[in-house]
Amino acid sequence: MEMKRTILSFSFVLAAMLAHAQLTLEGCQHSAQTNYPLVRQYGLIEKAREYNLENAGKGYLPQFTISGKATYQSDVTKLPVDIPGIDIKSMPKDQYQVMLEVSQNIWDGGDIRSKKQLTRATSEIDRGKQEVDMYALNDRVNQLYFGILLLDEQLKQNQLLQEDLGRTHQQVSNYMANGIANQSDLDAVSVEILNTKQRRIELESSRQAYLSMLSIFIGKEIASGTTLEKPADTFESTSLVNNRPELRWFDAQGGQLNVQESSLKTRFRPRFGLFVQGAYGNPGLNMLKDDFSAYYVAGVRMSWNFGSLYTLRNDRRLIDNNRRKLEISRDVFLFNTNLQSTQQSSAIQSMRRQMMDDDEIIRLRVNIRKAAEAKVENGTLTVTDMLREITAENLARQTKALHEVQLLMNIWNLKYTLNSD
Repeated sequence: MEMKRTILSFSFVLAAMLAHAQLTLEGCQHSAQTNYPLVRQYGLIEKAREYNLENAGKGYLPQFTISGKATYQSDVTKLPVDIPGIDIKSMPKDQYQVMLEVSQNIWDGGDIRSKKQLTRATSEIDRGKQEVDMYALNDRVNQLYFGILLLDEQLKQNQLLQEDLGRTHQQVSNYMANGIANQSDLDAVSVEILNTKQRRIELESSRQAYLSMLSIFIGKEIASGTTLEKPADTFESTSLVNNRPELRWFDAQGGQLNVQESSLKTRFRPRFGLFVQGAYGNPGLNMLKDDFSAYYVAGVRMSWNFGSLYTLRNDRRLIDNNRRKLEISRDVFLFNTNLQSTQQSSAIQSMRRQMMDDDEIIRLRVNIRKAAEAKVENGTLTVTDMLREITAENLARQTKALHEVQLLMNIWNLKYTLNSD
């Protein structure tokens, strides 16, 4: 029995903790980054890089080649004279050969080193694109998070309005008893109460939908009673530096173009290597001997292909053209982010100026509502007019709450635009 009581107590405590659990925007962003399926691609990029580097490095290992051939030719080499008493056989017209060649690279003109550099540069591009895609996830989390915060503020104001309307309903009931109001006035208040309740149902449904979507992003179930912590207002215009991952992605693409340009030199450099050939065939090295025999040949080989010189100029022009295209893409991105950050900075300043008058507007609306209640009590104002003033006061409070959330949302949108802490 004691054990059951302990378990029940623990369950109640756990439920209370979950109901009052708090989430932070930074925590949600971190959870979304680790939960999003695309994060698994980081490992694949690293594996591909390792495999390609390993494959390129194997170009330094000895290379084995097995070849075989069987041929028949219409004529063979013969001595131009006949020597009496001596029968000199010529090589056979049907020839056979099986050969194993082992070659070892000595110097390949830097081709393997260029392949490794290109592999690293390509991996940096893939990783940069991955970071760009993952970074875009923060904006989606921000929109959901601030959407919930805005709904929370609206729910708070909705609750206050319901409480005000409840008090007004009681006041109008008292007025009816004193002959100041009639049933239609009470019905008007009842209609506003029902409208406010319907609005609350709509807000709660929207909040639950937003919570469900945020739960999917962060990979954790979020209880309906979870409180979302408001981010701090840490806006400093002096610390605005563009640190978007797209810029590092552009740098990686530029690095790849530099590697491609450097690798052009390796195409017209000579290659040196060692080789050993072991073969079995007819004829062997003694071409006048019509018999199968084994033999080997060893030596040093040099090859020098000048064919790449024909296209070298155009290859360089193509790389330069791609570099200019990349610079244009970078300039367009910087232009758009600068324009967007300027707009968001202006919105932040505008919101701060608007918020300076919110408290005064609410104070005046409270005074107007109180005066309206007094006039209704004195019979100089209708209940409908008083309801209008109550609604106006609630709207002023909603506007203040909306401005507070919008200010934070604009600040964090600016942080996202520039990836600035």
